[in-house]
Amino acid sequence: MRIGWLDLSTSLVGYAGLHRIGLMNKATMREFDASCLTAVEPLSAKDIIAIRKRAGVSQGVFADYLNVKPKLISEWERGEKRPSGPSLKLLSIVKSKGLDAIA
Repeated sequence: MRIGWLDLSTSLVGYAGLHRIGLMNKATMREFDASCLTAVEPLSAKDIIAIRKRAGVSQGVFADYLNVKPKLISEWERGEKRPSGPSLKLLSIVKSKGLDAIA
């Protein structure tokens, strides 16, 4: 998509260049950077089960993708523990973009 001379398919490096040459200020750059991130929200046990089942994998395979032990997947799905940190981020990415996004 083109708007005038600005090609919106420009890579993120290109957008950093827009800041460098003065077409985007720091506040706009921060807003742009933040809008590119996958939102991270707490997930319930039912959410985690639904994410895994939609991906069509076992708890063991899901654990391998998330780099955790299968026992932890089971504990999340039973509501005994809740994912946090990098695991929660990866689950959020899988929820929004599918398992291939982290493969």
